[in-house]
Amino acid sequence: MTSIDDLPVSEYAFPGPLRDRLIAAILGGEKTATTSLVADYELEGEALPSVGDRAAIVDSAGERIAVEKITDVRVACVGDVDLAHAVAEGEGFETVAAWRAGHERFWHGAEYRSAIGDPSFTVDDGTPAVLVRFRVLPA
Repeated sequence: MTSIDDLPVSEYAFPGPLRDRLIAAILGGEKTATTSLVADYELEGEALPSVGDRAAIVDSAGERIAVEKITDVRVACVGDVDLAHAVAEGEGFETVAAWRAGHERFWHGAEYRSAIGDPSFTVDDGTPAVLVRFRVLPA
C-alpha cells in the first residue's frame, strides 16, 4: 500500500484561516466536495482528477494530515452548480447563491488573481468548473 508521503498533494485554498476552516470541515466530515476551475488545471499543465485518485491533504503548515479518495468528478459551468454540491462543500452554504458568492470572493480575490497571474480575472456563469466529491481514508 502507498504511504501518505508518496501521494501527490491536495491543497485547499491558500495557507491560512480559510484553509484551516476547510481542513476542519473535511476532518469533521462536513466537507465532502470541492470546486476548482478548469483553468487552474490548464495553468498548471495538470490532468483533471479522476475517480479513484488519492492524494495527501496538507494543512497550512504543509503537513500531510489525511488522505482523500476521489469518488466523483464532473465538469460544469459555474452557473450550473446545484444545491447538493454547494451543501456538500461543508462551508455552511444553504443556497447556490451563497456558494457562488463565497467562491467568487476567493476567485476574485487578490491572492487568487496573483497566483494565476491575471489581476482582472473574473468568473461568470459559463466559466468551466471541476466539481469533485471525495471521502477521507485512514492515513
